[in-house]
Amino acid sequence: MRTATITRDTSETKIAVTVDLDGTGQYDIETGVGFFDHMLEQLSRHSLIDLHVRTKGDLHIDQHHTVEDTGIAIGEAVAKALGDKRGIHRYGDALSPMDETLTRVALDISGRPWLVWKTEFSQKRLGEMDTEMFQHWFHSFAQAAGITLHVETLHGENNHHIAESAFKGLARALRKAIEIDPRKGDAIPSTKGTLGAAA
Repeated sequence: MRTATITRDTSETKIAVTVDLDGTGQYDIETGVGFFDHMLEQLSRHSLIDLHVRTKGDLHIDQHHTVEDTGIAIGEAVAKALGDKRGIHRYGDALSPMDETLTRVALDISGRPWLVWKTEFSQKRLGEMDTEMFQHWFHSFAQAAGITLHVETLHGENNHHIAESAFKGLARALRKAIEIDPRKGDAIPSTKGTLGAAA
């Protein structure tokens, strides 16, 4: 079972995250930020990763710690559930269309975290969520999960569509990358025999 639970308890946030990489896309998410919940639900549903999230953050200050720490906790849970990454495809990509919006996402579960972000918003907020926090969430998730992640909006006008397209694209790319490749057996998908800083 490729499952993991992460708890994070600081003076800024209290978070509990559980993932099942071989799930069916079931989710139960409460972060205190409605639009953020909606995006994480998309991540779960389209990656088929079962995702349980409970975040209580210092929203009386702003959303920064809540969004950042939730990204870290989900990333850590995914990395823990992957273990030594034996047999996975490792790479994943997706073109994610949503009406007038098209986003391209490509990733490598490399152990070398990196984010290339080429997505812009024309609004400062979506619902009650600050749009500048989307990039920060993707960065926090990629760092904690050990993923090289590229996100580029090729075209988009509606800010809701742009955000949702990015999360759905990540979900679909992640689904490909974490799936077990029957041709690989239990081999680690690297010529170095390990996935890390130089793999």
